[in-house]
Amino acid sequence: MKISKYLVPVTALAAVALLAGCATGGSSGKPAAALDPKAKVSGEITVWSWDVAATALKRLGSEYEASHPGTTIKVVDVGYDNAYDKLSVGFKAGSGLPDVVTIETDRAPGYITEFPTGLADLGPIIGDQEADFDPSKWSAASGADGQILVAPWDSGTVGLFYRSDYLAEANVDPASLTTWDDLITAGEKIKAQTGHTLMSLDVSTGATFTMMLQQQGQGLFDAKGNITVNSPEAVTALTVLKEMNDKGLIKNVKGWDGRVTATKDGDSAVHPEAVWWTGTLTGEMPELSGKFAVAPLPGFTADGVRTSNSGGSGLAVPAQAKNPALAASFVAWTLADTANQVSMMKNEGLFPSYLPALKDDFFQQKDAYFSGQKVYSLFGEETANIPSINYTSDNAKAQDMVANAVVASVINGADPKKTLDDVANQIANATGRTIAG
Repeated sequence: MKISKYLVPVTALAAVALLAGCATGGSSGKPAAALDPKAKVSGEITVWSWDVAATALKRLGSEYEASHPGTTIKVVDVGYDNAYDKLSVGFKAGSGLPDVVTIETDRAPGYITEFPTGLADLGPIIGDQEADFDPSKWSAASGADGQILVAPWDSGTVGLFYRSDYLAEANVDPASLTTWDDLITAGEKIKAQTGHTLMSLDVSTGATFTMMLQQQGQGLFDAKGNITVNSPEAVTALTVLKEMNDKGLIKNVKGWDGRVTATKDGDSAVHPEAVWWTGTLTGEMPELSGKFAVAPLPGFTADGVRTSNSGGSGLAVPAQAKNPALAASFVAWTLADTANQVSMMKNEGLFPSYLPALKDDFFQQKDAYFSGQKVYSLFGEETANIPSINYTSDNAKAQDMVANAVVASVINGADPKKTLDDVANQIANATGRTIAG
């Protein structure tokens, strides 16, 4: 997979502030007309995306045109840094948006909440295929009345990448890493035997904490929009991170480049990362071929969920689309199709949210870099298990505060429960939301 800003969730979280600043009044445009799945498609549409996502859509756009005479798919790479400025302004004005837009999973609920009539309901086109998609993506892209407003595209299914040579030197069986407690015990042994830390993390983003929170079926807010950053699950996650740091098992690095450099230098033994990390390893660290393997993420209990999500996006049709029938047809053709989803994985490294695609033979192949392990098969099996969580328009604001709380506890030693209670109050004061009881 080719890593870019499109695929890095931390960057996405930081940029959500653009939405909070621009989207405050709701869409001034008219609601979208109901889509007709039997409508004859023709004419032209414009699609906004960026980086490898735009590359994939341009390639598939040409194929769509060939199989649908009389249609033209124009894909514009608007650039990640400009995309959400343009989207927010267009939604606010009720004009200026194209026929199809790319929206990241953690940002979709913000747009859906702020502009409840701003997107077309794709239910008539793909609504009967809900069971075919990553459930966490589908729920994040749904409206208050159950409409599917953003078609899921790719998933950031999380697993535990590990240095098989380090674990072997420390006589640690990767199959024994069933829980986070097991991993901490193994980390102490690995450090004693090899001198390497357990993990290299940028603690300041809070991303690992929120990933561990979703693993337990929790977000920063519950289904009612109430604040849950101080839930028992949250306290457990922060306590685990603090314990690892207290025992000298975490190397705190700076940003994406810090994580990549630490991995390349072999600083740490394990890396809880999304499936797209395979592309980072194979593309930037070919010299480490044969030294990595992947296991399911440790659970919080022996029978707990062993994955989470980090990243991913979808395609949506704005209500102001000039050719909504063609737009919806192209979205469904691209995303609810095994062959097209597999082609995007092969060519652009976009891991499908469309579950039938994950059964394709491509995802059962052995990977030489990982000593013949069927890495994509493992991630494919776990994708359907990713817990669904609720996002709100205040997620970005809350994430910034939570990140500071993670640093206060993990790095500076503050009590996890008190720290999270304090940040829950801060979020309540900043947003007017209620702390869940």
